[in-house]
Amino acid sequence: MGVKPDKKVTLKDIAQALGVATSTVSNAYNRPDQLSPELRERIFETARRLGYSGPDPMARGLRRGRVGAIGVVYPDRLSYAFTDPVAPLFIQGIALEAEQAGYGLLLVGSTPQEDSTLAATASVDGFVVQCFADGDPLYQAVIGRRLPTVLVDNFSDTPGLPWVTVDDVGGARAAAEHLIALGHRRLGIASLELTRQSVGGILTLEQQAGASYGPTRARLQGYRVAVEAAGLSWGRDVVVYECPENTLEEGRRAAEVLLGQSPRPTAILAMSDQLALGVLEHAARQGTAVPTGLSVVGFDDAPIAAQTTPSLTTVRQDHVEKGRRAGQMLLALLEGREALEPVILPTRLVVRESSGPPPRS
Repeated sequence: MGVKPDKKVTLKDIAQALGVATSTVSNAYNRPDQLSPELRERIFETARRLGYSGPDPMARGLRRGRVGAIGVVYPDRLSYAFTDPVAPLFIQGIALEAEQAGYGLLLVGSTPQEDSTLAATASVDGFVVQCFADGDPLYQAVIGRRLPTVLVDNFSDTPGLPWVTVDDVGGARAAAEHLIALGHRRLGIASLELTRQSVGGILTLEQQAGASYGPTRARLQGYRVAVEAAGLSWGRDVVVYECPENTLEEGRRAAEVLLGQSPRPTAILAMSDQLALGVLEHAARQGTAVPTGLSVVGFDDAPIAAQTTPSLTTVRQDHVEKGRRAGQMLLALLEGREALEPVILPTRLVVRESSGPPPRS
């Protein structure tokens, strides 16, 4: 029997070529225990000869009630997930858990047009949703699907909606306490964006209070707790600059503005290592020695943090572990097991060469 070149080969074509029932051919792919190894091999050989590529995975998934994919929803342009030094580590953690359970990953990012169509229509069994601002339409589109969902770097009081985050408050507090203990009394902060409409610049106290991203809120809180516990004034002794994007360029711009203030900060707390590296670049271009002329502390402990010159003092969070915990939580929901408890992972200050006492003046 032959099949026309422009005709898609079906199970029925294979069954006719072998003289068996279509259900027998279907069993070779879906219920192999029902057939002898010899008959299965005959079916597969005939399928190869006729050009059959296998059952439609989407149709098969729908019949089984699962697609076999986890949606990872990222709160930025998808391309950025491959340029940020820590985002791939988080995705790696999810993948380590997903692949063991036979799931693939579908990455969903935001678009300049804020189109949530992909999140609303993506063929996935569940979602891991990372770090969204309050009221983000992409987040709302995901929650509206009512699929098993795990939040990362966002909290939820909704029953059955587990979350995992890190101790942002504690990490930020430790970073500020470290600089204050060294003798710094005038601090600059290179902040991550506060809201989805961020444009950047020096922030007033009122603007800081309106932060709608959880990690930004928490890190500002941690810095402030340390500052005020030391008897310093948050409004007088600290200047906060918002970076609308987490990039080296924005870190350089933040350093330029912060170091142009009077009185000039003797140390800069950056809410990410990306921003901190930008601060270090600006200092090097301006001939400012680190740490004798300026101390810099980051947040993340990206792999590059230990390799810079000087090496970067930073707050460590385990990005791979955060991804793994999120993956474990989602798989528990998908497999009908009891939902895992929310988790706050620890952070730890890693002191390296970029922090020291303030300059003598």
